[in-house]
Amino acid sequence: MTVDVLPRQSERDTAAPGGLGRRQVHAVAACYFVASFAALGLPPYLTAILPGLGDQEGRWAGVLYIVPTVFSALGAPLWGRLADRYGRKRLLLRAQLGLTLSFLLAGAADSLPAFTLALVLQGFLGGTFAATNGYLAAALDGARLSRALTLMQGSARAALVAAPILVGALSPWIDPHRQYLLMAVLPLTAAVFLSLLPEPGRPGAKATAGVGSGVEGEAGAASDAHADPATPSASASASASADEPPGRTPLRVLYGLEFAFVFATIISFPYLIALAEERLPGASGTTTGVLFALPHLCYLAFAARTHTAFLHRPHTGIALGFGFVALGLAGHAVADSLPTFVAVRLLLGAGLTLGLVCLSVLAAEACRGRAPGRLFGSLEFVSKGGAVAAGAVAALVNGRFGATSPVLVGTAAALLAAVAATALSSRSRQRWSRS
Repeated sequence: MTVDVLPRQSERDTAAPGGLGRRQVHAVAACYFVASFAALGLPPYLTAILPGLGDQEGRWAGVLYIVPTVFSALGAPLWGRLADRYGRKRLLLRAQLGLTLSFLLAGAADSLPAFTLALVLQGFLGGTFAATNGYLAAALDGARLSRALTLMQGSARAALVAAPILVGALSPWIDPHRQYLLMAVLPLTAAVFLSLLPEPGRPGAKATAGVGSGVEGEAGAASDAHADPATPSASASASASADEPPGRTPLRVLYGLEFAFVFATIISFPYLIALAEERLPGASGTTTGVLFALPHLCYLAFAARTHTAFLHRPHTGIALGFGFVALGLAGHAVADSLPTFVAVRLLLGAGLTLGLVCLSVLAAEACRGRAPGRLFGSLEFVSKGGAVAAGAVAALVNGRFGATSPVLVGTAAALLAAVAATALSSRSRQRWSRS
């Protein structure tokens, strides 16, 4: 399996001044993978951590699970704008060091309020995904940027698969709570390696030379740097309503697709294990863990080929992605055997791969002529909002209607989004044929 999506022959390992070479992009991806380990590997063990902090029944686990996500969403637009103003590398290092500090505080916490504060700081001071994407977007553009964004998603999927396994393997020797102290070494190490990389230039500035509204876009980005960080989407919506260069997706459409895709895919995650155990009596923890990981393994295996196939038709890819997500989630509602579960998880994996890759392509297109920190900060805000909404809706419907209901809600959301994305794809092809 591979997420090696950067070209091997057409691009040199040595970067142009202000840019990043292939090896440097891979180093950034490795640092993101390393920093993601604790953030993704330890939350599933909150029910084991909280009894030692006074919550004997782990009743706060569900709330604390989304605390970092909520505060990451709130902080991302601010950090993105500061990155555009003061430097993307500096703010990327800030994110890694913020994770280091928050992990140390979480591992040393001896009460539930102190642990909660550490998770708040993890979300607000972290935000490594938006910071990493903003850093890459300042050095790359076009296909190279979308390939790099696809690689970053691969790093996230790999961490999501591997981190809980490692945490579980260490648990007999090191309590999951104290593993936060151990995991703090990882983002600190990432910060050291990232400090050796250059401060990137601005490829968007030269890319806009061939785009009719490029100068206007740069001027808007410059003026937005002084806008109120508490209202990240106001100016973005305004710019989205202006005329876009032919073929480029308006920001409000990109944000809508991002929110819908995150909502439709994440809503099945919290109660998947419970659903699998209900339908597959006697299934081992290893089996349910593999079922959970299958869609992410699909991404790792096929992201590079998907990027090549849909680089020039991302609207078609995102429409297909929503369609496969809808099929996969609908299949979860009726799956009652292990082979059927494997099949529907693979369908969901196909949708996950298509959607994430094509959203990366659309995000790379949206970066042309715009401040990348602000764009990815706002995109992170929207993405985290979709995840929080999915978790809240999943908890609500599961409590009322059982473990099958979250996948049915996700199916309906994905179907509606597939119809909307198909209409966008049709309009995109018509614009292309007229141009």
